[in-house]
Amino acid sequence: MFDSGVGGLTVLHECLVSLPEEDYVYLGDTEWFPYGTKDTTQLRDRIRSIAELLLGSGAKLLVIACNTATAIGEDVAREVAAEHGVEVVPVVEPQAEIAAAITDNERVGVLATPNTVQSGSYRRALERQGRALEVTEVEAPDLAPFIQQGSPFDGEVMEMARGYCEPLKRAEVDTLILGCTHYPLVAPMLQRILGRDVRLVSGGHAVAAAAQRTLERAGIARVPDGEGDYRFLCTGDSGAFRDIGTRFLQMPLGPVEPVQLPDERPSIEKPR
Repeated sequence: MFDSGVGGLTVLHECLVSLPEEDYVYLGDTEWFPYGTKDTTQLRDRIRSIAELLLGSGAKLLVIACNTATAIGEDVAREVAAEHGVEVVPVVEPQAEIAAAITDNERVGVLATPNTVQSGSYRRALERQGRALEVTEVEAPDLAPFIQQGSPFDGEVMEMARGYCEPLKRAEVDTLILGCTHYPLVAPMLQRILGRDVRLVSGGHAVAAAAQRTLERAGIARVPDGEGDYRFLCTGDSGAFRDIGTRFLQMPLGPVEPVQLPDERPSIEKPR
């Protein structure tokens, strides 16, 4: 399982609860965080390197616990996984399936990073659900970095969230896809702004269910007989990852192993 930082730990948390008997290796690519504004060509190279590292260590399933990585490089991850005979569970499609199933007024919102919105991945995934949905997508370039820093949720972030939610309120969405795995940390804030009748769809539950189905279909799910192991790899500051990650995982992290990926080209931020 991998993510650009600690946000994917919200997905790992749900997998640990739903599939506690499995072993997990989580890679947080904090050296390259945030993915949401990176050059997409370089990001695809980065995703390939991560997939090769994880699958080369013998993983039986690859979970992309990052919405931007799914939107920009799911096909790249699948290419690498196919070479190893391994399936991939992304985060976008499972969320779209749930959102399309639960909306009453057929107005679905997507709150996500610029790269995710501009990729059109959620819009396409929602179109495949067979309902005539009205989709409102909102780019939130500053929300994930704010959450990743572990800053207090003060009035400033509340105003930021209100600004991002305003187009969603105008569109009268009754279902909102949290299109970044960092966003469940501010779900209570978003719920207060949008109102209790708006359903929030996070990636954790959706991905955990999809992972369980995939493992069972392939006949490689472990028999429930206790708790498996979980460990962590990090490309950036492992101490900072552990300190902030505990808040996301809501469980002890333990040691975090620093890893290096092959240097492609220097990372370039896209202009906002």
